[in-house]
Order: sequence, then structure tokens, then C-alpha cells
Amino acid sequence: MAEIRGEIVFPTQDLRKDLPFFIEKLGLRLDTIYPADNPMVALLSGHGIRIRLDAGHEADPGVLRILADDTDAIAGGQRKLTSPGGTKVMINVLNPPVFQPPTKHSFVVRRLADQAPWVIGRAGMQYRDLIPSRLGGSIIASHIRIPDGGPVPDMVHFHKVGFQLIFCYRGWVDVVYEDQGDPIRLTAGDCFIQPPEIRHRVLEASDGIEVIEIGVPADHVTEIDHEMVLPTAHLRPDREWQGQRFVHNIADGADWLPFRQPGYICRDTTINHNTKGVASVQVVRKGHGVPAWTRHDGDIMFGFVMEGRMTLEGEGKDPCALAPGDAYVIPPGMKTRWSDASDDVELLEVSLPGNFITEICE
Repeated sequence: MAEIRGEIVFPTQDLRKDLPFFIEKLGLRLDTIYPADNPMVALLSGHGIRIRLDAGHEADPGVLRILADDTDAIAGGQRKLTSPGGTKVMINVLNPPVFQPPTKHSFVVRRLADQAPWVIGRAGMQYRDLIPSRLGGSIIASHIRIPDGGPVPDMVHFHKVGFQLIFCYRGWVDVVYEDQGDPIRLTAGDCFIQPPEIRHRVLEASDGIEVIEIGVPADHVTEIDHEMVLPTAHLRPDREWQGQRFVHNIADGADWLPFRQPGYICRDTTINHNTKGVASVQVVRKGHGVPAWTRHDGDIMFGFVMEGRMTLEGEGKDPCALAPGDAYVIPPGMKTRWSDASDDVELLEVSLPGNFITEICE
């Protein structure tokens, strides 16, 4: 199929004066101009765009926004300009660094029984927001499900994030990742760490698949990669993306160790190590001993109840009875206790940063 060319039309009130501005100032190339004796239309291209300046088109001159890899290479680093013909030009960064807003700490409890709405998101997946406030934009936690299994209408894409976790809660899902070999099946209890900008594609899912997805910051960009074909030719398990390695942690056969809170045990997902302390992800179960009041000094502490029941007690708060599907956030410095846990209780805990101090309170 032949490539379809497109042009963005900008009316101009003075084509003769506009041409030096767009060519010399903005660095565009003149491709076409006509008629020769009294030019009214000029086609220019460059910086990945193609525009038509039309002196015969009666409309507002409009605004041209250029996002560039090197903003200093255009217009001498100026960010806002106006052409002689009236077009406003704004130049900004194409790939700005991920901005992590400061966390607005709060105690959050989100219950599945409260009937929070499920919304249709990317690739037809259903999303439930587990932290409505998003702590000031510092984090998004989503409960995602696909009711009907089968092939997923996804494309090769990547996310501009600081941290991203995919934890399989129910069912299974097949995903293929850049430089990680053949498609990988993620089953219940397993998790992926998707390093920043790793290319990947969701292929197929079981009926009733459910995952918990954590993204930092809350607002981040998803880009489609139309060029890369997955799987890629090379297997590079030690490759890093912005200092983080891809992780496929498998629940089956994991070691269970004492948890940071008395009365519980945990299995580590190796995510703290492989993100170099950006985040820690642990699965927690009831152990031996008496639960204690504790407080932590981390920035973000998120929990999701996967199985069983327990009571979350917080200093100055009414006790919260939690059941499967419920989520919570405990701010730093707040004294809390997990009590009345059922024998089958199982929790997902995500903390940022990965290394922090837990204080046992008397």
C-alpha cells in the first residue's frame, strides 16, 4: 500500500516574509512554491513535519507546536515566536524526563465491595482505580481484568515511567518483551517488572485474567513502536533500561522468610535488587508470633489483599476490616497494626523506595 502524504495547512498574511522565517529561522526546507509570478502557496518540510503556507486561505494563522529532540538547534533556542504572517510557533522538548511529583501522603482504604466503577482502557481492558487520589500524582495502582480470554488486540509499545509492576492476581497472560526471548506466560502469583521504555506486547490471556498494575508516576506516556518486531533476535537477560532490569518472578518454589512486621512471613520478588532500590515488592502471609504496632519511613507503602481477611488498625482511625480485592496506602510515620488475620491471608506489598526503616512501636 502506497504511503499517504499529509500536510498541515497554515494561512499566511505575508508569504514573502514568511518564507525566510520558516526556512532560515526554523530550519525547514522549501519543497514546492507556486505560482512562479506571484507565489501564493509554499510547501515546506523538516523536523518530521510537512506544512503548507497558503496566502489564499482565509482563516486564523494558527499555532504550530514543534516538539524536538534538540530544542536549542531550532530558532537559536527560542521557545515562542510569531511569523511575519501571523503563525504562532511554540517549541518544546519531545522527550522530557519523567517528572515525579512530590507525594501527597494520606491514609487510603479502597474496598472492592464499595463498587468502584470499572472503566474501559487501552486494548479493551477494564480498569479499577485502587488509589483515587493517586497521592498527588505520584502513583497509580490499577486492578485490571479481561473478562473474555483469548488474543489481546495489543501492539508493540512502551511506557515512559520511573517504575512499573505487573502482578498476576488471577488466571494467566502471555507477554513478549524486548531482548527477553520467546513469549512468557505470567500465572497467578507471578510478576513482571517492566523497566522504563522496554518494548513489549500482550498476546493472549485466560478467561477472567486479573492483574495489579503499579505505575510511577501516575501520569505517564504510552508510545507505540511501529518498527520493532517481537520477539527480538537477541536474548539479553542482564540488559538494563535506565538502571533497571527486567524481572520475571515466579511464585512456585519461592522461599518464605520473616517479614518486617512480627507475626508474618514474606517472599521477596528480587525487584528491590533489580531496580537498584527504586522499589520493593513482597508477598506476605500470616506467620507465627503476635502482630505489633509499627511505623515506616518510606515514601509510598501500598497494599492489596489477595486472599483471606484481616483488620487494618491505624492510629486515630477506625479499624478497617479488609477482604480480597481491597487496597490501602499507609503514609510514613503513621502507626498501624495488622490484626485478626485469617490463616489464608495473602497480601501484596509495594514500597517506594525499596529500602526503608520499619520501627516496632511499644
